[in-house]
Amino acid sequence: MDSNKTREFVNSRWDGSILPQLVEYVRIPNKSPMFDPDWEAHGHMEAAVQLMKRWAEVEAQSLPGARVEVLRLAGRTPVLMVDVPGAVDDCVLMYGHLDKQPEFSGWSDGLEPWTPVLRDGKLYGRGGADDGYALFASLTAIRALREQGVPHARCVVLIEASEESGSPDLAHHIDALGERLGSPTLVVCLDAECGNYEQLWCTTSLRGNLIGSLRVDVLSEGVHSGTASGIVPSSFRVLRELLARVEDAGSGEILIEELNAPIPPDRRVQAQAAAAVLGDSVYSKFPLMPGMRPVSNDPFELLLNNNWRPTLSITGADGLPAFRSAGNVLRPQTTLKLSFRLPPTLAPATAATAIQRALEHDPPYGTRVSFTVESAMGGWNAPALAPWLERSMQAASQAFFGRDAMYMGTGGSIPFMGMLGERFPGTQFLVTGVLGPQSNAHGPNEFLHLETARRLTACVSRVLADHARREQRAAA
Repeated sequence: MDSNKTREFVNSRWDGSILPQLVEYVRIPNKSPMFDPDWEAHGHMEAAVQLMKRWAEVEAQSLPGARVEVLRLAGRTPVLMVDVPGAVDDCVLMYGHLDKQPEFSGWSDGLEPWTPVLRDGKLYGRGGADDGYALFASLTAIRALREQGVPHARCVVLIEASEESGSPDLAHHIDALGERLGSPTLVVCLDAECGNYEQLWCTTSLRGNLIGSLRVDVLSEGVHSGTASGIVPSSFRVLRELLARVEDAGSGEILIEELNAPIPPDRRVQAQAAAAVLGDSVYSKFPLMPGMRPVSNDPFELLLNNNWRPTLSITGADGLPAFRSAGNVLRPQTTLKLSFRLPPTLAPATAATAIQRALEHDPPYGTRVSFTVESAMGGWNAPALAPWLERSMQAASQAFFGRDAMYMGTGGSIPFMGMLGERFPGTQFLVTGVLGPQSNAHGPNEFLHLETARRLTACVSRVLADHARREQRAAA
């Protein structure tokens, strides 16, 4: 594969074809089903699917034999599938998603979630980086090989529409596909983070996620705080006592033994190398308030905290009136939404049982305490990297970024990876993405770093070429 020709082709496709499509995609408020239960009636998800389908059908004309199809199951979000035949008797599965997180608040002046803005080499708006670009990058990487006559394996591109809700629909589509999917020996996922925008980053692990609601009831109705305080415990204070059972308030350490798992030695080595490259940017990439410090000054410990250790975040509350409506009332109940991030190797069912037991056992003052699990998904620890894939990623990063590839765990979750790991235990994974410093997926001012997206597309093309070469040698 000629790297210069690949770079030229990829850049021309991004500038002339992909970017205009992503601009239109950002305008579509196709929020994931968890945030828009009436997604089907609203039609935004269908609009996003059709936008990508139309583009893929045009691209398929340059990929003889390629088939573009929208998979549908009653009551479930659709999946866009592009099946591209190859010259090698093998299969590569390429994955992304097109559903989006909700708007969030705090966007800077001149920026809005559904209004695309091109500024300083970045495309601002919801969903461009997470994960609208995946289809376009995947097919462009394949086409870059076809343009040079470089062989590749059969490539199946799956773009789902429920990832931001925990991918509840994808397993049903995979089951419905049956033998049509084949047995991929390589999975390429373009929905991950990058430590910086200067090199190729490979995600080696993903934490699991358990979300639940913790509710404390103390009264059947609200009463005057002056007459009841000191006699009836505040539901909020009871919640504080319960949270102290699971989290150290000073350090953030999770105190439930079952939620802590050993960190593999090779992952520690990779985190040490990533920390040496990233340094203070591990925490300086976040919009910290002036004078605020991170949990630790050691980038290595911060990476382990974020990638492997369990954490708790309080992401919502109920039972608290709006500030201006808050009177002198001892409220009857308070509910908190708890989001636990779990070690990649921890079974979510084990975590759910342990958390529920810790919170509901022996409730303070005999209050009514309930912890309801809303969703629980396991993490993922990548299999050992095959030598050919490690060499390929290094060569790709050197060719298109001019620096070595790096390896790092990710604090978030991609449910599909764990699902695939169980279904295809011998498969190799290239999990990468464009979500670098300040890209702020899920929050305000989300952006797609365009130069990184171009270079990443070229890197994927190189890996596909090396994968095919390896399979040809193995067949010979």
